[in-house]
Amino acid sequence: MTTRALAKADRRAALLDAAARLFAERGFDRVTLDDIGGAAGISGPAVYRHFDGKQAVLAAILLDASEGLLAGGRTVIERDQDAAVALADLVAFHVDFAVSNAAVIRVQDRDLDSLIDPDRRTVRELQRTYVELWVAVLARLDPTAEPATLRARAHAGFGLMNSTPRTGRAATPALLAPMALAALRAGG
Repeated sequence: MTTRALAKADRRAALLDAAARLFAERGFDRVTLDDIGGAAGISGPAVYRHFDGKQAVLAAILLDASEGLLAGGRTVIERDQDAAVALADLVAFHVDFAVSNAAVIRVQDRDLDSLIDPDRRTVRELQRTYVELWVAVLARLDPTAEPATLRARAHAGFGLMNSTPRTGRAATPALLAPMALAALRAGG
């Protein structure tokens, strides 16, 4: 990758980070491209060198997060043949994401419906696929459980792990991981 390409990738990442923080603080509708550019150290119009508009910034935040979670989850499952190890590693992976990306989680919770329909559908499909990775691991640990029950357990685990925007600095991997594992294994 060239120096220019690296600089462009770094600027894109800085814009997405700034936008996620601003969207998390104020909500999508209360943030302008000038706000995003200013928070990333550039002018608002310069944001257009990287994104077609504010909607594209929101889509990039949520699509990148969903794609990253799915790719990471697949990597864990491919690496870990033992279901208990895979579950523990999925939890560690997701907790690390949640603790590091509390702003993104808040944006997902509050502003997903602000996405245009094709992007929202793509994010939801990526998320459903991610959930099914977890369901498959849980099914290996509890083969008699109904898929709907396993999905409910997965979502309960996500609720705990994704609590970072509401719990702030108290949400640490040491606190969240064992709680999530307990929720995921409940009833199994």
